[in-house]
Amino acid sequence: MEKITMKNFDKTFASQFAGAWISAWNSHDLDRVLEHYEEDFIFTSPMITSVTGEPSGRLQGKSAVRAYWSQALSRLPNLHFELLDTLLGAGNLTLYYRGHRGFVAETFFFSEGHKVAQAAATYSIAP
Repeated sequence: MEKITMKNFDKTFASQFAGAWISAWNSHDLDRVLEHYEEDFIFTSPMITSVTGEPSGRLQGKSAVRAYWSQALSRLPNLHFELLDTLLGAGNLTLYYRGHRGFVAETFFFSEGHKVAQAAATYSIAP
């Protein structure tokens, strides 16, 4: 596996990831969405608590997150994300998009294999 360096973690990678991730979500294809993640990735979101009852707002592993996202998709059959911006960091990136709850910033931390090892979703508190 190629190590992530600033040379190969660039605008091209960020744009490609953002486009593929948004497209996968908008197709409601969880297999395509989960292709972007390591098997044991960690996902945090305040919505985890309201959907699953998990008080930490944290899930680990594809099977746990798949169950959560499946339940969320069944509640939101018209879910659609509109990408507004992609922000590039050092080994991480943030997608800023509009979803059913308004504005969302989701930050992804990548493994050496360019898969998501950890992600955190944050939601606008504006009415």
